[in-house]
Amino acid sequence: MNKKKLIPVMISAAILVLIAAFLMTQSNDDGLNILSDVRKGEFVVDITTTGELEAKNSVEIQGPKGLRLYRIWQVTIQEIIDEGSYVKKGDYVARLDASELTNKVSETQIELDKIQSQFIQIQLDTTLQMRQSRDELINLKYEIEDRQMTLDQSQFEPPATIKKAEIEVEKAVRALQQAEENYLIKQRQNVAKMTEVTASLNKQRLELTGLNELIEKFTITAPEDGMLIYYKDFEGTVKTGSQINAWNPVVATLPDLTIMISETYVNEVDIRKISTDQLVEVGLDAFPEKKINGKVIRVANVGEQRPNSDAKVFKVSIELFGTDNMIKPGMTTSNRIITKVYPEALSIPLEALYNYQDSITYVYKKSGINVIKQEVIIGATNSNEVVVMGGLIWEDQIYLTKVKGTDEQEILLIPEMNGKRNPSDQSNNLTAQKL
Repeated sequence: MNKKKLIPVMISAAILVLIAAFLMTQSNDDGLNILSDVRKGEFVVDITTTGELEAKNSVEIQGPKGLRLYRIWQVTIQEIIDEGSYVKKGDYVARLDASELTNKVSETQIELDKIQSQFIQIQLDTTLQMRQSRDELINLKYEIEDRQMTLDQSQFEPPATIKKAEIEVEKAVRALQQAEENYLIKQRQNVAKMTEVTASLNKQRLELTGLNELIEKFTITAPEDGMLIYYKDFEGTVKTGSQINAWNPVVATLPDLTIMISETYVNEVDIRKISTDQLVEVGLDAFPEKKINGKVIRVANVGEQRPNSDAKVFKVSIELFGTDNMIKPGMTTSNRIITKVYPEALSIPLEALYNYQDSITYVYKKSGINVIKQEVIIGATNSNEVVVMGGLIWEDQIYLTKVKGTDEQEILLIPEMNGKRNPSDQSNNLTAQKL
């Protein structure tokens, strides 16, 4: 073959080998290091939490409210109908254990019988005592008349005899006066005794009547129509075998299903981002295809410690804008709380970020056939992405994983202005500085 013809062929073959090697290298690199574009558009900062549905408004089904009056502090729920049952007004809901109350009824009845016996005894004693006093007064009046007759008959007797008769009359009159005064005192004493025992008797009767009325309320009925939901307090769900206390005797609730809320808890790290009226996308675990919009209506001011968790959380209430018959209290929700929206922003995946000495954030940016470790200024984040405020431009490509062979490579820093990074400078032609 002519040498002049062979040279171009050899050059072409060498070029093809180099291109093939380059393509193989790029294929291997891209296969191991996934590329992602810098995205431009709306950026949503959100917080995702898990919650539980409950009615915003509900009617409480309560046990007896007069337990404290009779020194009953706790009562056990002996029986309650199944949660989720639909009830009509007046339908049976639950029965409380009335054994303690029954014992009090028996004790009160015994005490009532005792006081009633005392009442009768005092009444008889008083009647007999007052009768004796009245008889004594009558006899003393007769005594005065007898003494007066003796005095009248002694007009012709010696002066000493007349004087003696006058003294006897005066003694009889004085005795009558003292007896009449004693009679009035005894009368007041007996009235006081009868008043006291009558008051005790009436009090005991009222207590017995109240206990009997209270025991009837231990059978609990529905105050309105609705679906019964077990009441939940800080000790857990109230059900058969649970105890209700005299201060909060709630057994169950009848929720208003037309307005539902999702009760959720936000970690203390994120709670500063949450405020009322923020929009929320609510998903239902039971119906993954269903999405309902809502808004934050309440944020707790005080954090709390949830079971099996070391972190403090804050309770957040989310009101749903709509509802239907498929939505039930107790369903688990996935709440995406929209804390902020940037209409136009550059963003990249969070996994593309790396830190140098906790002070510089950088990414691995593709630049032609090369890879650059590029410093970036970042802003708001959500669960997947972060806003880029400097260091990249739209249509830049970055690697989601660390690129091999770049450990010793310099990080291309963003130029400083007045001693500060310049987020507005997003030029690709940045001055490299040795770190």
